Amino acid sequence: MSIGTTSRILLVTGLSGAGKSTVLKTLEDLGWEAIDNFPVRLAKPLLDLPQAEGSGDADMPLAIGFDSRTRGFEPTRLINEIRQLQKRDDVEIMTLFVDCAGAEIERRYSETRRRHPLAQDRPAIDGIAQERALMEPLRDWSDLVIDTSHMSASDLQAEIRDRFRQPDGKMTVSLVSFGFSRGVPPNADLIFDLRFLQNPHWDPELRPMTGLDRAVGEYVSADEGYQEAFDRIADLLRFLLPRYDAQGKAYVTIGFGCTGGRHRSVFVTEEFARLLREDGYSPSVKHRNLHSRPVDALEWQGNQARPMYND
Repeated sequence: MSIGTTSRILLVTGLSGAGKSTVLKTLEDLGWEAIDNFPVRLAKPLLDLPQAEGSGDADMPLAIGFDSRTRGFEPTRLINEIRQLQKRDDVEIMTLFVDCAGAEIERRYSETRRRHPLAQDRPAIDGIAQERALMEPLRDWSDLVIDTSHMSASDLQAEIRDRFRQPDGKMTVSLVSFGFSRGVPPNADLIFDLRFLQNPHWDPELRPMTGLDRAVGEYVSADEGYQEAFDRIADLLRFLLPRYDAQGKAYVTIGFGCTGGRHRSVFVTEEFARLLREDGYSPSVKHRNLHSRPVDALEWQGNQARPMYND
């Protein structure tokens, strides 16, 4: 391993069960080299190792995880060792502490049926309290503290992505079509409601088809409001996406919804995927309700007036 000029190093610590492993895995997905349960006293020898010939890892940021289970763990001494590392001109080093309320950690351990590392033969809450007291100096000294008490694993992953995505990393754009009758995607950053467009569900020939079929696309795009709406949404996305990217946002999810999620939203999502590819993005596309069963009662909820047709 080699460390390049002004290498970026993140020391990740915190309470057992608070989410340190999730943090390290997410950093690894972002292109960091991640090492867990690594004695900090060995960090200096690690940094001094020569780069392997042909290795492209010189500028790869490094995340080192440690906690109360790490061999030789003693908070005051660790803080002093980290201070020594921070004196190096070729290293930019910071410490992240992952915290969590004791009751929430206890709940997590009870759900997984794992034992707390400091309470192998006692109630988990005793080990949690002991570890919190032991780790308190590191928490107070850390550059950044993330409290996961009210976070799911996906929430924590999103937080780490937003904070630690590499500056030269490309923003990931995801497009999802969905039906409002089946719920709104919880992770969407932008949502566009397409229920103002004429609904192919009420055409007996188009009803069994989807927005991936040409006839459905022609029907939707024939709506008098379609082209103007498409152009305005395109202008908005072309305005917002570069600004999200400039702010370091790693992931942007854009949702297009109709009533059932099978016709209008699918067609429009495909059209915007094509547009964004032309603009230089590489969006992923998901049609959440494409294979859902068409149901008149659900479609009826999204229409003020139900079109008449012959069965």
